[in-house]
Amino acid sequence: MPNLGAPELIIIAVVLIALFGWKKLPDMARSLGRSARVFKSEVDELKKDGKPVPSDAARTTVPGDVVDADAERRAAEARLADAERHAAEARAEADRLRAATPAATTTPTPTPTPTPMPTSSTDDVRRDSTF
Repeated sequence: MPNLGAPELIIIAVVLIALFGWKKLPDMARSLGRSARVFKSEVDELKKDGKPVPSDAARTTVPGDVVDADAERRAAEARLADAERHAAEARAEADRLRAATPAATTTPTPTPTPTPMPTSSTDDVRRDSTF
């Protein structure tokens, strides 16, 4: 294949511009670049195919750490017992405060009944005197 020099490249560029138009060439180059990126990522995926890929959990777990389920359960039960003890103390304190406060004997105050206003034959609106 002969070497492509400047005159040949100029002729190829003029032919491309004449065939596709000046405005469509950047779009075509952009789509060609996207296609090349997709092709490259697919080739990389094929190369990785068959090799185990570590998960996010495997990368964040420190090797050698062992989780003891029984210890976790005992710790949760201890936290629950502590919360129940605090709740019982709070109930006892509330009962003590209720017992220490004398019960106030309040007599309900009667609510006044509104007095009806006299209405005239020309006045059909009733007025309430309570505020």
